[in-house]
Amino acid sequence: MSSSTWCSPTLFQKPESVVLTLKVVHYEMGIIVCATLGLLFVVLMPVVGLCFGLCRCCNRCGGEMHQRQKRNGAFLRKCYAVSLLVTCVVISLGIISGFVANEHLRAQILQTRKLAGSNFRDLRTLLNETPSQISYVLGQYTTAKEKAFSDLDNIKSLLGGGIQEQLRPKAIPVLDDIKAMAAAIKETREALLNVNKTLGELKKSTARLSTSLQDVKTNLEQSLNDPGCSVQPERATCDDVRTTLNQLDDNTNLGQLPSLDKQIDNITHVLQTDLSSLVQEGYKSFNDIPESVQNQTVDVVSGIKSTLNSIGSHIENVKEQISIQNKLTGFSDQIDDVETYVHRTLPALEEYNSYRWLGGLVACSVLTLIVTFYYLGLLCGLCGYDRNATPTRRGCVSNTGGVFLMVGVGISFLFCWILMIIVVLSFVVGGNVEKLVCEPYQSKKLFQILDTPYLINEEWKYYLSGMVLNKPDINLTFEQVYSDCKDNKGVYTALKLENIYNISDCLDTQQFTQNVSSDFENMEVNIDNIVLLDAAGKKNLQDFISSGVDRIDYGAYLAETAKTPTKVNLLTFAHGLEEKANQLPQGSLKRSLASNAQTVRMIYHGQVVPLESPMKTLHQSIQDLQHQSSGLGVKVHSIISSLDAAQNFIANSLSSVIVQETKKYGNMIIGYFEYYLQWVKISIMEKVAACKPVATALDSVVSVFLCGYIIDPMNLFWFGIGKATLFLLPALIFAVKLAKYYRRMDSEDVYDDVETIPMKNMQTGNIGFHRHQTTQNL
Repeated sequence: MSSSTWCSPTLFQKPESVVLTLKVVHYEMGIIVCATLGLLFVVLMPVVGLCFGLCRCCNRCGGEMHQRQKRNGAFLRKCYAVSLLVTCVVISLGIISGFVANEHLRAQILQTRKLAGSNFRDLRTLLNETPSQISYVLGQYTTAKEKAFSDLDNIKSLLGGGIQEQLRPKAIPVLDDIKAMAAAIKETREALLNVNKTLGELKKSTARLSTSLQDVKTNLEQSLNDPGCSVQPERATCDDVRTTLNQLDDNTNLGQLPSLDKQIDNITHVLQTDLSSLVQEGYKSFNDIPESVQNQTVDVVSGIKSTLNSIGSHIENVKEQISIQNKLTGFSDQIDDVETYVHRTLPALEEYNSYRWLGGLVACSVLTLIVTFYYLGLLCGLCGYDRNATPTRRGCVSNTGGVFLMVGVGISFLFCWILMIIVVLSFVVGGNVEKLVCEPYQSKKLFQILDTPYLINEEWKYYLSGMVLNKPDINLTFEQVYSDCKDNKGVYTALKLENIYNISDCLDTQQFTQNVSSDFENMEVNIDNIVLLDAAGKKNLQDFISSGVDRIDYGAYLAETAKTPTKVNLLTFAHGLEEKANQLPQGSLKRSLASNAQTVRMIYHGQVVPLESPMKTLHQSIQDLQHQSSGLGVKVHSIISSLDAAQNFIANSLSSVIVQETKKYGNMIIGYFEYYLQWVKISIMEKVAACKPVATALDSVVSVFLCGYIIDPMNLFWFGIGKATLFLLPALIFAVKLAKYYRRMDSEDVYDDVETIPMKNMQTGNIGFHRHQTTQNL
């Protein structure tokens, strides 16, 4: 069939079977032509050999043992020898290919038992492990259920804690601020008490200091009235002392500072309400949310657990409904039958293979024998040839070489047609299987042919779906099943078993989780007893603002406490008074001034020094109290505002928070089962009963055993033997021609003395020679 006919568009409008037949016929044309030529060779070679033998018996076709002398005889001999040698080398390569292919085919057939056993083990593993795989996948529901039960039992922290976390940013900062304010109220009272106590003690101490200084001042004034101060130079000294008397005074006015008793009384009144206890009640109401949630959801949790247990029972029933195991059980019987047949056939196959191997060995040996005679003929001919010897006087070695060549020719005619029969049979089988099975299998065209609608069964559009699913209209093809199994997908997906049992419908998420969702939607959680701070606590904060702590004149207190107890350093004053006393002559005035100087020192060490440290401490305490009370009203008002905002949020938004967290918690529980069901679907569709062993077994049968073990060596065998057989034709021609130059002839050409140059005699038309008969026999 020509290519134009094959590509005709009308051809594809015919039924599929007709198109397929035409494709096969077109495919076979080359093989048929080659096989026909091989058969012609088989028929003609014995006939030609017979005619050639008869012709030589009649001293024709080179059979006459006479060789005419030619001027280019040496050149022709060399050409024939080289041509025969090259042809023998080509034949030898073909023979080597035949030996290698024959032995390789034998060795591969012996490995068939191991290959078959490996594939059957894989198939049985697939069949035996599938039930346990399904049981494992469905049994994992227990894991999901246990996780859900654990979260349901932990609803106190998960749901209650979730609600707490939503309220925490609003409630806890306010409670923390109130708690800190309660501590600040207590600290303020303690600070006021300390300041007031220290201030009272300092007032007494400064009063005593003032009295002591006044006494010293009076004594000095009396001493300066001494008559000795009226004369010079004592008068000047007394005047100097008199001018410093005004420095002996108290430098502070602590007595004028008001007492803090009123503020202390106000704070004490505020503290009569235990604000810290009220805050702890707010904390407790907030922390009791998880416990309240758990107590209110006991019945709902119990109902959800019952629903989940019923789901587990339904999933257990799914195992009985999945059709994977049923389909594989049907294949199990077929695998048993195939395995029995293979094990029963393999011994016969190995026996036949030994016969085939022996036949191939004989064929290759025959060719080896022929080419060996040719090599021996060439070797003896070349080694024994003497260019000076006449045809009738050639040596024994040369003559033997010619005989070897003719023996090779004779064996070639006897066996080449038998070898060609072997070549044709091997070629027809190997070529057809290679072109019609192996190559289409590798390119998947073979599956496309098998998937041709109505080809295998005229009543079924798709044969495989009709055989497996009993639904021939479903597009289930050999190519698709092979590709899926090659990708190690599950039997469920490869065979489209969803058309028998749809796992997606059976494990529908909505079907299983609908009741659980309803239970969560009907869950009612009422948390209406959260009070962060009651009215008494708020009034307590407002009373603290009215206590007057922030209205104390801290500047006046700080100004007085920052002063030194005396206007002048008493030590310096006493030292100066002693110096002035030393300027006076001995007498009562000098003694009085010295005594008063000593008294001033005693006042300094006994009264001034003890005052300095308490005054510094009081000054620092007043600063701290001022810092604590600074902006007190603003802080308390801010706390009250935050408290009102948090309480309003709890009152108005708590229900929506509960709904939101309940939905989130329910989705988490349902999510476990949604994930599990999705995992079950994927596992059953793609993982359970992964059918790669089926694709591997098919590859082993077709690609490995048929094509790799048998057809590839067979094709190499017929190619090698066929090449060697075909090259026997030029080889026997060259051998016949070359044998004339090596064999000893019965007669030879003898030239007359008149003319000894044959070419010259031929030019004149006078042959000029006569046959000389020898007495030697062949």
